[in-house]
Amino acid sequence: MKKSSRMKRFINDILKYTPFLKIISLLVVLWLVFSAGLFFSERDIEGSSITSYGHALYWTTAAFSTAGIADTPVAGISKLIGGIWIVLGSSLFFGTIVATITTYFMRPLHRPGKQIIDIIEYNLEQLDELSVEELDLLKETVDGLINYMEYLDKTQSARELEPDR
Repeated sequence: MKKSSRMKRFINDILKYTPFLKIISLLVVLWLVFSAGLFFSERDIEGSSITSYGHALYWTTAAFSTAGIADTPVAGISKLIGGIWIVLGSSLFFGTIVATITTYFMRPLHRPGKQIIDIIEYNLEQLDELSVEELDLLKETVDGLINYMEYLDKTQSARELEPDR
């Protein structure tokens, strides 16, 4: 049960906090467009292995995922289209994976609560070096945080006691 909820949270975080769906959507649209361009530039060329849109879809997938192991297009414009697709598609695909993983793992470091805790921990480590004014400010900050948490707790308790309307 825990693994399932962790996986759900992981997927929800990726969908909510990373550009994963936008980039994958862009990648699919570009894949379809480059495949169409490749098909139209190769369809009437003798000796071409790309004789249908389905073959063009396959070629564009194989080409960017295996760095050009698929059959080579015959026409010069097709080679240009294929070359641009290999570079652009590979960059988008692998870049999306790297960006998503990086964003997912860096996100907790950018939460304001985490930053506040880090600042408090840093100041606590530096207590011997803090002036009286800085210690007073630290005390006020911590007291304010405690008061705010108590307020949130009371507000939450009051909501739980209210009858549903």
